Amino acid sequence: MSAPAPLLRRAAVEGLGTAALVAVVVGSGIQATELTRDVGTQLLANSLATVFGLGVLIALLGPVSGAHFNPAVSLAAWFTGRRTGDGPALREVAAYVPAQVAGAITGAVLADAMFGKPLVDFSTHDRAAGHLWLGEVVATAGLVWLIFGLARARRAHLAPLLVASYIGAAYWFTSSTSFANPAVTIGRAFTDTFAGIAPSSVLPFLAAQLAGAAAGLGLVAVCFGRPVAAADDEVIAPAGGQPPTTPSPSAEESALAR
Repeated sequence: MSAPAPLLRRAAVEGLGTAALVAVVVGSGIQATELTRDVGTQLLANSLATVFGLGVLIALLGPVSGAHFNPAVSLAAWFTGRRTGDGPALREVAAYVPAQVAGAITGAVLADAMFGKPLVDFSTHDRAAGHLWLGEVVATAGLVWLIFGLARARRAHLAPLLVASYIGAAYWFTSSTSFANPAVTIGRAFTDTFAGIAPSSVLPFLAAQLAGAAAGLGLVAVCFGRPVAAADDEVIAPAGGQPPTTPSPSAEESALAR
């Protein structure tokens, strides 16, 4: 099995991937509002662009960093990996999370620049309401349940398709339109456009997302039991019968989320 990429490169990839993701979310939101006045059509355009963009980014960058793009996923992977020994170390999470937040802010600024908007214009879109916080708990719990459930079921190769599909669905079935990502939430505070969130609404969203991540891990435990220590895991060979030469990132190391 080949050695993982250096931590600096993986952190850089997490930052770049999160920046690209937020640029997709914010940029498609701006484009949608300039093309139509219908809010439903705007949300449809925004969600479709996010689904396609997220799927591409996970498939492209997953083999390098795991394509978390999400502090909630990175923290959950660290928490569950403490027992099995196959999750990221705390120092990796400490490198990933600041890169993800910085990338999210950069992505929002880039999207504003592409559409001739003020580079930094804090959002006035207030999202402070109990039903929205509940929506974030549900959205994040479902995302973590999916990502870690795929890992336990040995279906990590489906992460680009299924994680992106889940986020697209959660746009529509959650009241909050499924931010489900602390870094992206912070980044979206820097743009006063369709996808923005007022800075005063950020902290409750972050708390809801962390609570949702914990709930998601609880759902994984209920459905799949406790993770098996890495030393006890058997090596699954591909169809040709030979063990893989390059490790595929587990779904626990794939993100996703907006």
